[in-house]
Amino acid sequence: MATNPSKVVLVTGASSGIGEAVAARLVKEGHRVVAGARRTDRLQALADRCGAGLDPVRLDVTDRADVAAFVQGARDRHGRVDVLIGNAGVMPLSRLDSLLVDEWDRMIDVNVRGLLHGIAAALPVFAAQGGGHFVTVASVGAHEVVPTGAVYCGTKYAAWAITEGLRQECDPSIRVTTVSPGVVTSELADSITDPGAAEMMRTFRANAIAPDAVADAVSYALSQPDGVDVNEIVVRPSRQRP
Repeated sequence: MATNPSKVVLVTGASSGIGEAVAARLVKEGHRVVAGARRTDRLQALADRCGAGLDPVRLDVTDRADVAAFVQGARDRHGRVDVLIGNAGVMPLSRLDSLLVDEWDRMIDVNVRGLLHGIAAALPVFAAQGGGHFVTVASVGAHEVVPTGAVYCGTKYAAWAITEGLRQECDPSIRVTTVSPGVVTSELADSITDPGAAEMMRTFRANAIAPDAVADAVSYALSQPDGVDVNEIVVRPSRQRP
């Protein structure tokens, strides 16, 4: 069980990978989790495994009104919102000269606008109730650029920068954390359509850590006492260089 009092935690992108692992971990620790994603069948399966501690909610983070309803609905049902974990993300890597502009736009919409929609929805709630916690799941791509990753790394740097700016602007009652995973076992690479990028990713992902390792990091940040703000955690396989 959680050492801190039970919190109402919202998780975006909760239907697979890191989001799924984080949601399951926090329910196990005694928190009330509202899990959002587009794939409702996967969310329902997660709810069936986790039990009454998890509410599955269809969510498209690219739709501002949808995100606002996600946050307000959780507040209406549970009386407050303590944590928003902005985890939803996509990663269709490609070289810029492949000109996969639609995929670039999708990454910007999900990885950047989706994050901003969550902040816009939750920040007034946190301010009104006198506290809250934002957790952004970024990437080591926020700190380095690799071939085929220009747009993806750009969106993750943006996520890092937005979250750091949020930390600086917020009242100290609102905590802000960025978790930057390295290579993690997930479905993210399945969206890569560029053949060269797909082959590079197969080699790159030879050594990957489980999503549970990132869930551990999120749990650690949430478990700190009032007045302690864990601002940034980088979690990657020990064999990952860089």
